[in-house]
Amino acid sequence: RDKIYIMGYKYLFKYICHRKPERSFFIKGHQFPVCSRCTGLYISMMVYVVYAYLMPIHYTLNYIYYAILLIIPCFVDGFTQALGKRESNNTLRFITGLLAGIGIMVILKFVKLILWR
Repeated sequence: RDKIYIMGYKYLFKYICHRKPERSFFIKGHQFPVCSRCTGLYISMMVYVVYAYLMPIHYTLNYIYYAILLIIPCFVDGFTQALGKRESNNTLRFITGLLAGIGIMVILKFVKLILWR
């Protein structure tokens, strides 16, 4: 029964993250379900949803500029690593994921406000 649960767990997450062990966090020998960058992304996205629900935010075009600035470090880190220019580490991946998650949510919220006016 446990083996079936774990297999289903891995099957679900393989579509949202590469889950490479060398790019993931471990707790007591157990690998996180997603890599360190995705961990940062998902944590900040969830926190932002709660924050945006509890605090009124008046979105302006400047928010989009800031959101893009928050996404750039994650893009640069991932892109330069993919090109083989350098090797990142899990702490940097996590931090850039945290920043990008906030930027993505601001952009999504802004787009939602524009489309559903």
